[in-house]
Amino acid sequence: MNSDYFCVIMAGGVGSRFWPLSRMNKPKQFLDILGVGQTLLQQTYNRFKKIIPSENIYIVTNADYGDLVIEQLPEINKTQVLLEPMRRNTAPCIAYANYKINKVNPNAKIVVAPSDHLILKEPEFINVVQKAFNFVDENDSLLTLGIQPSRPETGYGYIQINGSNEKIEVNKSLRKVKTFTEKPDLTMAKLFLESGDFYWNAGIFFWSLKSIMKAFRDDLPEVDNLFKEGIKAYNTDFEQDFISRTYPNCRNISIDYGIMEKAQNVYVLCSDFGWSDLGTWGSLYDHLSQDKNDNAIAGQNVFSYNTKNCIININNAKKLAVIQGLDDFIVVDTNNILLICKKEDEQKIKDFVNDIKLEKGNAYI
Repeated sequence: MNSDYFCVIMAGGVGSRFWPLSRMNKPKQFLDILGVGQTLLQQTYNRFKKIIPSENIYIVTNADYGDLVIEQLPEINKTQVLLEPMRRNTAPCIAYANYKINKVNPNAKIVVAPSDHLILKEPEFINVVQKAFNFVDENDSLLTLGIQPSRPETGYGYIQINGSNEKIEVNKSLRKVKTFTEKPDLTMAKLFLESGDFYWNAGIFFWSLKSIMKAFRDDLPEVDNLFKEGIKAYNTDFEQDFISRTYPNCRNISIDYGIMEKAQNVYVLCSDFGWSDLGTWGSLYDHLSQDKNDNAIAGQNVFSYNTKNCIININNAKKLAVIQGLDDFIVVDTNNILLICKKEDEQKIKDFVNDIKLEKGNAYI
């Protein structure tokens, strides 16, 4: 394996759109929501360690989840777990990782990836990862992975390609980025699909450490300067104290908005490796086995009648559930919460969570 290859896995989200199965004390990345015997975090880690030395894989997570990370990934060292005292979006966590890695290997080539995505075609994915590393090793560029859209999805961000670039020979599907667009409405998503030059943004990034640190200095100097102050603290006993003091002063901003949309050296590798961000119950439904009535059922004692196209998750093994007359619904039952919601309205789950938090506090969140 190449000792210059590093991976940063972002695992600090709360997964509110998977509520009530995903809760603040154990978000979806720490759950085996696919029923395959591994949590999403474990799957992500095991996928990357096929091409990246395990000691070069870093997990960035909220301080509340540090023990969960070590519990689920016992082979990693605690120094590989970067604990954020509060959520400040993706740019600060990447800046933190940059300076920590820089102290170990200034020549690092880095992939940054979410902890909760589904990859169905792992051999193809590993091939894409190698091509991406080769590209950023030879070019002062920032690279993201784009997925050929199969439907007018409104829950994903989009990347518009800028046509072919004859000077780049990594492979024929590598293009310069023209624009980034956050989650569009349905009309716009349909136009994107018809145009043929828009791809889903997988949120998986590649760059050399030198390139991304330069991008921070150029486009997010206020964030870069904060983490630069801790150069002597990284990988010492003083690191966590410095991070705890720094994060409250740090801007809440995504890497997409803060860097990728501003930089002029951004490329996209248009790929196909069976990707889904598993952001919603509906996206999960597409990847679960279904019965003759197209119901995806998780639970030992579920009886359904005249019910179809539903995703049903009964988390309590002792509870028997009888469900009749539903079509295209999400039904999730945990120890103290029952959710019944139309699949077409699943984007409202975050609103439900916000309302409950205002009325009931964090007890059900």
